[in-house]
Amino acid sequence: MPPTAQPSRLSHFLRGHLSEGAEVSPLTRRRATVSLVVAVLLVAFNLRIAVTSLGAMLDRLGSMGLSATTQGVLTSLPVLCFAAVGATAMIVTRRVGVDRGLEGALVLLAAGLVLRVVDGTPALIAGTLVACAGIALANVLIPAIVKEHFPTRVGAMTGAYSAVLSLGSAFGAALTVPIANATGSWRVGLGIWAALAVVAAVAWAPYCRGRNKQRSTARGTSMWRNPTAWAVTVLFGTQSLFAYVMMSWLPSVYVDAGFSDETAGLLLAVSILIGVPCFFIVPSIAGRMRHQGHLVAVLTSLTVLGWLGLWLAPAGGAWLWAALLGVGGSVFPVALSFFALRTTSSVDTAALSTMAQSIGYLLAASGPFVVGVLHHATGGWTLPCVLLAGLGVIQLGTGYLAGRPVRIGAH
Repeated sequence: MPPTAQPSRLSHFLRGHLSEGAEVSPLTRRRATVSLVVAVLLVAFNLRIAVTSLGAMLDRLGSMGLSATTQGVLTSLPVLCFAAVGATAMIVTRRVGVDRGLEGALVLLAAGLVLRVVDGTPALIAGTLVACAGIALANVLIPAIVKEHFPTRVGAMTGAYSAVLSLGSAFGAALTVPIANATGSWRVGLGIWAALAVVAAVAWAPYCRGRNKQRSTARGTSMWRNPTAWAVTVLFGTQSLFAYVMMSWLPSVYVDAGFSDETAGLLLAVSILIGVPCFFIVPSIAGRMRHQGHLVAVLTSLTVLGWLGLWLAPAGGAWLWAALLGVGGSVFPVALSFFALRTTSSVDTAALSTMAQSIGYLLAASGPFVVGVLHHATGGWTLPCVLLAGLGVIQLGTGYLAGRPVRIGAH
């Protein structure tokens, strides 16, 4: 896009942060835009590491005396926090601005990652809560920042930050146990990720200098009685449940199938990494389709096959099931794209995003806990895998409803 065609809001943002009152040259604009993109992607890289790194260490923490109940709490805490904090995020950030709110989210994330390795189970739970509060705040703010600064490139930026988010998830899953082994300390394995959160906070800091004067007071369309809004919300909830069950328990499934902790973490990382290019490509495909329900159906079918495979042949088809779950997880960026595709204004987009993320994560919160309880009660993974495959049928149906070519707020 030529410089003169850049979004006016981004131009205003760059002028305010680079040189107050000065004209922005084309070269400066390009450099600043690249810097902004890099900062957004660094933030995205940090938004699941706290979850996948803990999932990779659960079996070791269990062998060190962490109770099954506490493990269940730790696996459900992230999505509960995403629901609770996500519901209030925009209210809180009206006082400080979206850009400063994101910086605060990164500070919370870094502090939580340090706190949870200080000492004992209470610190582990408290630190996980603080870190996930930071992630929850960022979850809501990132789409708003993309909408504000890249209004003509929402699909591309959504795909990019979703892919980088997935890449960060893979790093947490694959490297946490090897780092713990190499250093002889589980605390180092979990705590080292705070350094990346600090890097992201430093990268984002230049965009928090000016006071945010663009605080919207407009009231959008009510989502609570809209069937499409509820379909998007349930879809977001089911795909989130699949994602957090996978991040929390997939390594344990593979350990019980006979794999080492390192290989189990690697299998989770492979599952996530395979999804990275899909996360980047799928939103663009969805944007070109009139009815995205067909795309959701295909991806959901792959997820169902993955969980059925883990039930029937967890060891023999381990790598295949990991790959199917990875590709099937691409429902996530499709659900994110529905926030914009199903609405007619940025106000309604924000309203749908808030509803879907708060309620959707609340629906997803039960997943890791229920799967853990069923596993410990039955001593195996048959019932959890069958239950998850059945949930895929629900996701397929809501995906068709959410993917209909209708707009919320259209007159």
